[in-house]
Amino acid sequence: MTAVDDGEPRSPTPPGRPLPQPFEWLLRDRVTGGVTVAQLPNVPLWIFLAAAAVRAVADPSGAARTALDVVAALALTWWAVDEVVRGVNPWRRILGAAVIVLVAVGWLAR
Repeated sequence: MTAVDDGEPRSPTPPGRPLPQPFEWLLRDRVTGGVTVAQLPNVPLWIFLAAAAVRAVADPSGAARTALDVVAALALTWWAVDEVVRGVNPWRRILGAAVIVLVAVGWLAR
């Protein structure tokens, strides 16, 4: 999770032990200079998590199950596309692309 930007200028590499070069490139936030691996869920990810939780707890069948599957897949795809387009570092963009592929493969395998 990245820190909240307080408007103060930051060094591209904070003090302390630097990451190995490949990880610097992969994980370094291009705006804040911090390392970002995961972030708090945004709206599409909350929608996906809610749909997945309802599906797991209620275990619906028929049209309700299909509706939850569609909502979950669309929300996860929305999140993934947003990461590919606006991800703060290459790791987040790669993660988004991988999720798009996994969602597509999941739907094609049905």
